[in-house]
Amino acid sequence: MLEEVEGHADDAAHLLFAREAERIAEALVFASAQPVPEPFIAERLPRGVDVRVVMQNLREQYAQRGVNLVQVDDCWAFRTASDLSFFIRTDESAVRKLSRAALEVLAIIAYHQPVTRAEIEDIRGVQTSRGTLDVLMEAGWVRFRGRRRTPGRPVTLGTTKDFLDHFGLEEIRDLPGLEELKGAGLLSGRIPANFNVPSPLMSDELTEDEDPITQLDLEELGLLAPGGAEE
Repeated sequence: MLEEVEGHADDAAHLLFAREAERIAEALVFASAQPVPEPFIAERLPRGVDVRVVMQNLREQYAQRGVNLVQVDDCWAFRTASDLSFFIRTDESAVRKLSRAALEVLAIIAYHQPVTRAEIEDIRGVQTSRGTLDVLMEAGWVRFRGRRRTPGRPVTLGTTKDFLDHFGLEEIRDLPGLEELKGAGLLSGRIPANFNVPSPLMSDELTEDEDPITQLDLEELGLLAPGGAEE
């Protein structure tokens, strides 16, 4: 009898421990305007708690609510439930109006990353203006990844966590495939038989033919003033 009572006490203590961990994680994500990295949450939970289990439990709890807990790469954020998003109308949440050229460039970067400006122009068949890339950079959807190990060491481009967050993607592999694009009416029914949508890169890690961006590279690209001070 005593062992049974002690067992119930242990179960109750474990449940309270788990609920407290969920409350801490919930507060951390709720208080942040940006998606919160999972390692950041893990560091602040009680020792021995599995952060993945905590976040999955919270995601299930919020699945049917007006706001959902969503995963963005290795980060977590609260977002309006997709079926209620049309009720939300604020200047801050207004969808950015991108030109056709910017949309084309963004799509190429998303599916072909890491990709250089010359490669983008080769795919599109026209030159890409600096202004088009600037718009995507300012939106926070595109970033410099590294430098290609080829003559001239061109800069490679890739998408960001903000890109995933804005378009409701958990990870880059969630980009729509060929059949999904056809179903949405985004591809003509008369596309070439050999047309194929490339599989996007699964990781943010640099590839074998990329070198990391250095401070000198940032200065050369105009992102830092000489000496490393931000402009």
